[in-house]
Amino acid sequence: MTNASITPLIMAGGAGTRLWPVSRDSMPKQFIQLLDDGLSTFQATLLRVKGEPFGRPIVVTNQEFRFVVAEQMQALGIAGEIVLEPERRDSAAAVAIGALLARRQDPAAVAVALAADHVILDAARFRADCTSAAALAATGLIMTLGIVPTAPSPAYGYIEPGAALGREGASRLSRFVEKPDEATARGYVGRGFLWNSGNFVFAAATMIEELERFAPEILAGAGAAIAAATVDLDFVRLDPAAFATIPKTSIDYAVMEKTEKAGVLAAGFDWSDIGAWDSLHAVAGKDAAGNVLQGPVVAVDSADSLLRSDDMLLTAIGVKDIVAIATRDAVLIAPKSEAGRVKALVEQLKRQGRPEATEHLRMYRPWGWYQRIDLGARFQVKRINVKPGGKLSLQKHFHRSEHWIVVRGTAEVTLDGQVSHVHENESIYLPIGCTHRLANPGKIDLELIEVQVGSYTGEDDIVRLEDVYART
Repeated sequence: MTNASITPLIMAGGAGTRLWPVSRDSMPKQFIQLLDDGLSTFQATLLRVKGEPFGRPIVVTNQEFRFVVAEQMQALGIAGEIVLEPERRDSAAAVAIGALLARRQDPAAVAVALAADHVILDAARFRADCTSAAALAATGLIMTLGIVPTAPSPAYGYIEPGAALGREGASRLSRFVEKPDEATARGYVGRGFLWNSGNFVFAAATMIEELERFAPEILAGAGAAIAAATVDLDFVRLDPAAFATIPKTSIDYAVMEKTEKAGVLAAGFDWSDIGAWDSLHAVAGKDAAGNVLQGPVVAVDSADSLLRSDDMLLTAIGVKDIVAIATRDAVLIAPKSEAGRVKALVEQLKRQGRPEATEHLRMYRPWGWYQRIDLGARFQVKRINVKPGGKLSLQKHFHRSEHWIVVRGTAEVTLDGQVSHVHENESIYLPIGCTHRLANPGKIDLELIEVQVGSYTGEDDIVRLEDVYART
């Protein structure tokens, strides 16, 4: 095996609802800066697999996140293959797609399948452990990266190691066990069980053989989705009909709990899946009182709490062991011990039809973002930011007129075929039914205020006639 022969397979399509309200379906946790390193966890994962012993990454993500993935990779100067899933399908589909693509690139490829939302601070040890696991994977084993528990936590699944494999920390995988209660977890830790990180190292050919043996419908669907895939800009768009035939299940259930080729390496790096707000508190930098303070936050006589605000000033007096998270349109307050129940809260919000359950107030698009300022009967006011070179689709509306007021930069406006430039403190009116387009021809961000007036102001009153981002 050569030094650059491990193909990173990064799974970046999850929703991350346990970190609501910061993480939502419209922008999940893997693309958000959670620590003070200036990176999303997706970007941190990319950097861990940059350079030897890793090759060009394959990123499998949901089609809704394609431009976020591309932009965050470009910001790091990392190129790779971005594969778009038409819908969410759990890890078995992503691993099958990745294994098939890796084998297509190199019949002898060894891959490491990684979740994009995990935190690992010791990158050097991570690379060393991947190299050790890859050497065993090249012999026909499917290696799991197990984590030595720091406490008897009921939040994780566990792995029982079996017979030693002749390499330090490596053994056969005896069995997986589901998340236990605390007493059972304490017993597991005492018997040398490991946490299941959900990260795997395998020869692509081996994983494909085991999928064919234990989950042929998953492999067949993945193969058909790749065979009928199309290239969309810089993305590989999997065939929706074929992809829909793949059962929703994890690679643990599909293969790892059934195969006789499973091994586990007791990894030496620190690890957290940031599965809930208390997990973030455990790994983030703290003040002298044990508080994690992120954003405009002031805490007085408070201890061991996670206080985060993305916009407004958040203050606290005399609190202990709590989580308080403030965004532009939602606030979460809970004891740290109850942080694991956020997912159930989000499900309740969905049943109530609350848009805050899934959508951020600021919505990102390939050209930039927009954010609602006000909404009422027959009107809506938005703030729009278009990055340099960004261009909205050529479009029209049937139920609303719009008024654009430029506050920063220069707007290139196409209105019924006529092109004009609108500068700071200037405006332009777009009547109902007109064909129009907005672009930023400058070198700084274009910011404007959009006032919509009409009988309906929903996002689905957009008829795209032409789009440089292939969304028509």
